[in-house]
Amino acid sequence: MEKVLKNDIAFVKNKHYSPTYNEKELIYFNKEEIKKVKNFQQTHEAYEKTPLHSLDQLASYFNVADMKIKDEAYRFGLNAFKVLGGIYAIGKYIAEQLEENIDQLSFSQLKEVSDKIGQLTFISATDGNHGKGVAWAARELGQNSVIYLPKGSSQARLDAIRNEGADAAITDKNYDDTVKMCAELADKNGWVMVQDTAWEGYDKIPLWIMQGYATIAAEAIEELEGNSEQPPTHIFVQAGVGSFAAGIAGYFTQYYRDNPPKIIIVEPHLANCYYRSFSNKVGEMEIVTGHMDSIMAGLCCGAPNTRAFRILSQYANASFSLDDKVAALGMRILGNPLGQDPKITSGESGAAVAVGLLHTLNEKNEVREEIGLHENSRVLCINTEGDTDFDHYLDVVWKGIYPTQ
Repeated sequence: MEKVLKNDIAFVKNKHYSPTYNEKELIYFNKEEIKKVKNFQQTHEAYEKTPLHSLDQLASYFNVADMKIKDEAYRFGLNAFKVLGGIYAIGKYIAEQLEENIDQLSFSQLKEVSDKIGQLTFISATDGNHGKGVAWAARELGQNSVIYLPKGSSQARLDAIRNEGADAAITDKNYDDTVKMCAELADKNGWVMVQDTAWEGYDKIPLWIMQGYATIAAEAIEELEGNSEQPPTHIFVQAGVGSFAAGIAGYFTQYYRDNPPKIIIVEPHLANCYYRSFSNKVGEMEIVTGHMDSIMAGLCCGAPNTRAFRILSQYANASFSLDDKVAALGMRILGNPLGQDPKITSGESGAAVAVGLLHTLNEKNEVREEIGLHENSRVLCINTEGDTDFDHYLDVVWKGIYPTQ
């Protein structure tokens, strides 16, 4: 079922959804595997669990039983979640080069012995947060990084990456072409590609990154169970290449395999590769091309991660394709909370995307019914970034650019 609801949002149920448990794909995201990942991540002195906020007033406004947001703006002091993938992938790569088991190493131990393999250069393409995380992780482990951003990226995002020690620049290419350029440079110079998208022949490091992201899901479940709260019935997750969304979906699906939450994908109109893929009849992965000039910069990726696509094409229930003003609305809602709800600073690609959608769905009862969203639903969103582009954040929240009317 596909619906276009004005120009703001479009909705499609995933024609290829299947609740059948897929051990081959989900084994990498089971509790035991992600516990190992988390054990390494938390050996870094800056590791802390991020907050899981309850927004009771917003839940009432949206006519659902519970509304929670996991706030990754506090992760490692970097204002975004992506470092979870970078720290584990780079650590795992170095450990393998040393023929060591990362499960037996702390971050400081790995740092002490990493010079045995000489100086490595890690290269990545990024819309901002991923590259910042890779640069930070490489620097923390005494290695080099080269980061390229696609055209249209802000100077603020470039400066933030350079401040983490990377050799960084903005290209004249879109995101997917920037990824291809970095892959070519890695082959030419003997550098290590650290990308959260996968393609034929490049799958191992993207899997490690996805496992790093799954720590978010593990933390959320630990807190819910520690507070004797029920699990979410619906998880709204942003998708660019889909690595983050698949890491979250994979962990929750295997953990609650008898009654998994509904996974709902949210994407910008200009990079809605999952929306298009879920719409086609044969289940093929569709790629979006061209310049992607959306405020949801972190989601402007036209080619899905192949492994992420396999997971999400089976376990995601639906996808929404959104106009920029929906994300802008979500930023303003979270920054100006109702009653005693906590204030959440969400960037353009953070939880604002899902919150703006939920507000828009308030009067779309037929679509709410399609995804089973009702007064007994328990919703989880993940704020993957804070005000990573501070000036643009102020333009949206203070000056009101991208108005709803």
